[in-house]
Amino acid sequence: MAFNWFNRKQNDYPQFYLDYLELFKKKAKGPIEDTRFVAFDTETTGFDKKEDRVLSIGAVAFTGKTIPINNSFELYIHQDIFKSETVKIHGLMKNGNQEKVTELEAIEAFLEYIKNSVLIAHHAGFDKNMMNEMLLRNGLGRLKNKFIDTGVLFKKSKHKIYQDSLQNHYSLDDLCKELNVPKVDRHTASGDALITALAFLKILSRLDKRKHLKWGYLLRG
Repeated sequence: MAFNWFNRKQNDYPQFYLDYLELFKKKAKGPIEDTRFVAFDTETTGFDKKEDRVLSIGAVAFTGKTIPINNSFELYIHQDIFKSETVKIHGLMKNGNQEKVTELEAIEAFLEYIKNSVLIAHHAGFDKNMMNEMLLRNGLGRLKNKFIDTGVLFKKSKHKIYQDSLQNHYSLDDLCKELNVPKVDRHTASGDALITALAFLKILSRLDKRKHLKWGYLLRG
């Protein structure tokens, strides 16, 4: 009975989500240098995954060491929920000039962009949870992509003496300072996505020099 219910639910999904799920039927991972990564960031009304909402999503996709900026992703989402106190962080006004889409339109566009790529985010758990809640709210399943957290990966890439330090939290500003990454459009979704991608590539270079550039190392929390 449970199996029939699952199939019925699967058939109820819109075609774009079924197409997305189809991409994950092949589970084999290729070489890291040939893998398509997508660094992304969300700007939100707050930090509660149930009560708050995603206002904008920015992303950049890349393979190898080159980031093609002309193929970046950015959109703004119409929301009835709004908190004026967060405007000073992300600068997004409730009735701003940006063209806005519905949550479902945003999900469809985002899934079409990321496909089955490995996703990268700074403090990835937050962005992952916010996106998953948006998918679930619209009757869909969770994201299926593998995730890499640049905050976790950065600490792992540091010398052993720094790994054992008391500092467990590294902000994106910390990474910019220590990795010499320019703060391009900081606190916008698209800007922070690009910064995250640049930081990730610098961390990969550090790991490569230490012979740690392996999937098990990248994906291990």
